[in-house]
Amino acid sequence: MKTKKGLITVLAAVTLISVVATGCGKKVEDPAAGAVTPAKPDANASEVLVTYKDGGKVTRGEFNTFLNINTFFYKEYAQYKDDPAFQQDMMKQFVTFRVLSSRADDKAKKEAETKANEQMEQIKTFLGMQEGGLEKQLKDANLTEKDISDFILRSMQGIAAMESKVTDQQVKEAYDKHLAQDKNAYDTATVSHILIGTMDPTTQKESRSKEEAKKRAIEVQDKLKNGGDFAALAKEYSEDPGSKDKGGKYENVEVSQWVPEFKKATIELPLNQVSDPVETSYGYHIIKVESRKTKTFDEVKPSLRSEAAETQVYEFVEKELPTIIETNNLPKPTPAPAPTAPAGTPTPEAPKAETPAK
Repeated sequence: MKTKKGLITVLAAVTLISVVATGCGKKVEDPAAGAVTPAKPDANASEVLVTYKDGGKVTRGEFNTFLNINTFFYKEYAQYKDDPAFQQDMMKQFVTFRVLSSRADDKAKKEAETKANEQMEQIKTFLGMQEGGLEKQLKDANLTEKDISDFILRSMQGIAAMESKVTDQQVKEAYDKHLAQDKNAYDTATVSHILIGTMDPTTQKESRSKEEAKKRAIEVQDKLKNGGDFAALAKEYSEDPGSKDKGGKYENVEVSQWVPEFKKATIELPLNQVSDPVETSYGYHIIKVESRKTKTFDEVKPSLRSEAAETQVYEFVEKELPTIIETNNLPKPTPAPAPTAPAGTPTPEAPKAETPAK
C-alpha cells in the first residue's frame, strides 16, 4: 500500500463520519462487522517504536490503537494488520497528523474542535444504531470513545493547520484550472431519472438485451408523456437502487460525477422535459432535469482550500517526514528479489568507448 493511498484513509475517515449521518433511519452497515477479535492487553504497550524530532515518540500501545481505529472504519484492512508494508504506511499517517496537528494555530484548533465535536456526535448516533449500541461496538473493536474522539480531533487539526497555509491566490488558481479542464466543473443539477438496466444489480449478469432495455425505456417514456407520475413510475420501473425509492431523484448533485452520457444530457436537456432514452454503460435512462446552477467561487472556496491542503499533506509526507523521523523499530518490508536471467543466457558486454577520430 503506497503512502498516498494510505493517507486517504485518514482523510476519508474524517469525511466518513459526516456521511454516516445520512444513514440515520435507514438500513446501515456495521463498520465493525468482520473486525478482528480484540487483542489482549499488550505487555509491551510502552515500547517505543518510532522517535522523531523535538522529542517525539510513538509507543506500541498508541500505534496499536491507531491500527484498531483504521480497521474499525475499514474492516477490509484487518487482513493487512500484520503486514510490515501496511504498518509502515500507517505509521507515516500517525506521525504526519501528530506533527501537523501540533502546528495548528489557535484559530485552526478552535475550528477543528468544533468540526470534530459535530462529527463525533454523528458517529455516536451511528454506532448507537448498531446491534448492542455504542458501548458494544467500541468494546468489540478494543477501543474507547476517547480513542475515536482523539483520532478525529487530531486529523481535523492537521488538516486545519495545512488549510491555514493555503493562500487565496492558490485557491483562485485551482478554481481557474478546474474550469479550464472542464467548463462544467462547478455545475450542479436536480435530476429525476428512471433506469432500465441491462445488468442485474445483484448478480452483475445480463438481465436483458440492449434492444429489450430500450423498448422498455420507450414504454416508460410514453407513460410519462401521457401524464404518468414520474416518482411513481420510478419506484415501479427504475433499477437504480440509489434513487428509485426517492422517485428517481438526485438533488443538487455535481454533474461532473456522472458518466459522460448522463452528464451531457443533464447539461443540455431543457428543464422539466422528459428525455428520449439516453444510453449509458448501465442501460437506458429516461431523464428529467428539474433545475441546474453553477456554484460561485465563494461557494467552492472551502472545498478547493481543503483540496490544496490535502496536496500539501502529501508533499509533507514525501519531502519533510523522512527528515523528521529519527528511529523506526517497526519491521521493514522484505524487498522483492531482483529478477535473474535464465541459466545459459549470455551476459551482454558493456559497450566499448570508441577512440575519437583524429
